[in-house]
Amino acid sequence: MRILVTAKAPVPGLVKTRLARDVGDRTAAGLAAAALLDTIDTCVAAVGAASCHLALAGDLAAAVRGEEISSALARWTVRAQRGRTFADRLATAHAATPGPVLQIGMDTPQVTPADLTAAADLLEAHDAVVGPAYDGGWWLLGLQDPTLAARLRTVPMSQPDTCARTIAALASGVVTTRTLRDVDTIADAAVVARTAPRSRFARSWQTREVP
Repeated sequence: MRILVTAKAPVPGLVKTRLARDVGDRTAAGLAAAALLDTIDTCVAAVGAASCHLALAGDLAAAVRGEEISSALARWTVRAQRGRTFADRLATAHAATPGPVLQIGMDTPQVTPADLTAAADLLEAHDAVVGPAYDGGWWLLGLQDPTLAARLRTVPMSQPDTCARTIAALASGVVTTRTLRDVDTIADAAVVARTAPRSRFARSWQTREVP
């Protein structure tokens, strides 16, 4: 089992733009960095660094906590994202990762190793696993055959029906995990920080500068 994380380098002004409207670009990037570091730790705890892959957009050299993130990724396989649309980049990242694969983003720092292990167990008996998000998207996609991610190219991303359309595009053999909240807004951030109070994300939330 491999885990694939798709992420943006947490560069101020380029990540968490909806959240940044309320907390500012620098604070939003700091929260994104904390969430990515939490995600990295969780993936390593679940499968070990040698089985972890990152598809990265952007430059960690310009990112908040970039050196810390780079150090945490020392034994990971890291590739640049490629593709015109987000769906294209997802499909390309999956195709470059040996299956079976579980893919998550950097927006759910409350995810635990047990969540990933449970999804991996489900994937052993199904073609695909989808983790629904409360906003209508999804936080996890597991595929026995990573080339099936090519079907995502027809799915509009970041929409209220993205999860439903993803399940429909995968056609059959799909099972779902528990539903999670991903961090897009200030309300999401507050809820997720309470959900995972010992996380880097929660600490960053609690110590943020309030505009």
